[in-house]
Amino acid sequence: MNVTTLLDMAVEGFGDRIVVGTREAGLTAARLRELAAAGARVVADTGADSVLYLAVNGPAFPVALFAAAHAGVPLVPVNYRLGAEQLARLVGNHPKALVVADEGQSGAIERAGLSSRTPARFLADLAEVADGGGAAQAPEPPAAPESAAVVIYTSGTTSAPKGVLLKHLNLAAYVLGTVEFAGAEAEEAALMSVPPYHIAAVSNTLTNLYAGRRVIVLENFDPRTWVETVRDQEITNAMVVPTMLARIMDEPGLDRSVPSLRSLAYGGAAMPRRIIEQALVEWPAVGFVNAYGLTETSSTVSVLGPEEHRAAIASSDEVLRARLSSAGRPVPGIEIEIRGEDGEALPAGESGRIWIRGEQVSTEYAGTGSSVGAEGWFDTRDHGRMDAEGFLFIEGRVDDTIIRGAENIAPAEIEDVLLRHPDVADAVVVGVPDEEWGQRIEAVVVPRPGVTLDEAALVDLRVQVRRSLRGSKTPDRIVCWPELPRTATGKILRRDVRGRMNPAE
Repeated sequence: MNVTTLLDMAVEGFGDRIVVGTREAGLTAARLRELAAAGARVVADTGADSVLYLAVNGPAFPVALFAAAHAGVPLVPVNYRLGAEQLARLVGNHPKALVVADEGQSGAIERAGLSSRTPARFLADLAEVADGGGAAQAPEPPAAPESAAVVIYTSGTTSAPKGVLLKHLNLAAYVLGTVEFAGAEAEEAALMSVPPYHIAAVSNTLTNLYAGRRVIVLENFDPRTWVETVRDQEITNAMVVPTMLARIMDEPGLDRSVPSLRSLAYGGAAMPRRIIEQALVEWPAVGFVNAYGLTETSSTVSVLGPEEHRAAIASSDEVLRARLSSAGRPVPGIEIEIRGEDGEALPAGESGRIWIRGEQVSTEYAGTGSSVGAEGWFDTRDHGRMDAEGFLFIEGRVDDTIIRGAENIAPAEIEDVLLRHPDVADAVVVGVPDEEWGQRIEAVVVPRPGVTLDEAALVDLRVQVRRSLRGSKTPDRIVCWPELPRTATGKILRRDVRGRMNPAE
């Protein structure tokens, strides 16, 4: 199935419903298809072999996504926050692309020998083609489920970015397996706060369209604007990364009333237990969803749903309550295994590497070949465990594991303890070289607004970790920073943290 089939279904089911933008000036499903067909005509006329999107999120993004699909070429959303050298290298990978880019990116485009259109110009050009009848001569969408629909470059927090090829069949499998067609009511609206180069932007565009839900994009996040947008646009569904929810919950004097909000999904990084517990108390009518997934898996592969959140917060059973820190259970069509270093599956409760299999899993990286192993299993390089009920607990990246005196230590376990402290807003634990132990444990904490963490408080934090865990997992040093280096989607840049903690690296 080509993803344009999803758009065709939306047009047949609710073509006059606004699915992109505000109620006053948004695009209906029918108009979205007209612009996509016009975009396919432009792609064909220019001979482009891809559509490169180097801009903030907005109405031009879904148009570009479906125009590329209609033309039978991939959409390539590129991280506009990259440094000049890395950005030029990625753009240079696509010398025949049709480029949609913000004005500030013209330098990188010109260095690659390409020309570009701003998102506004792109939409205006396509409207002119569509209204002039050019869309009627657009090429028919190829029935090529095995072809690439999107190429997304991974964030590169630990290594150079890799281009993940997401095929039409991968994305369609995710949508069809997780969303009910036309399941949204006509007044429902979703707020998206992630940039277009993140898999969540692609998956949310497709799933909300398929459900029949209008999508609003918040280009630049801040807590007050987010809450005001939810109220003004009567948002019913929203998706945030944990740092966003933490900022909303910690913003002093913020009126957090959001009467229209029915569902809030979060993911992309670890959620501090304190934050989700506070949010559940403040917004009891909201259904919270924790979603775990990767670029290579076309987004979500496991979900902790609203009822599981409510059951956990209402329970005095610590085992049940601990599930607030889990990523829930696999979505339909996905298999998850926890494996040891020998590649064999581990029993419930034991920690190991997380392996995933399913039709929505990508099988290929651009230029480097297969991303999966034997029998279609994908090694996420995440460390975790599954309990006897099938709930998945993420313990961090395998590459982040600290090896201290031959003991493997997961930073997430220590970070969870630090984040329980009422004065700590953010925390990261890293391993730095040590002659005696191989690596020593060091931590950085960020205080909540208005709080000062002095030396005595930092000593108390070490005591708290020792009391909760054990001596070998207690940080040798804890320092306080005003903020942690993170990607736009909330992932901590541990490489940068280690560099600052150990300048000799």
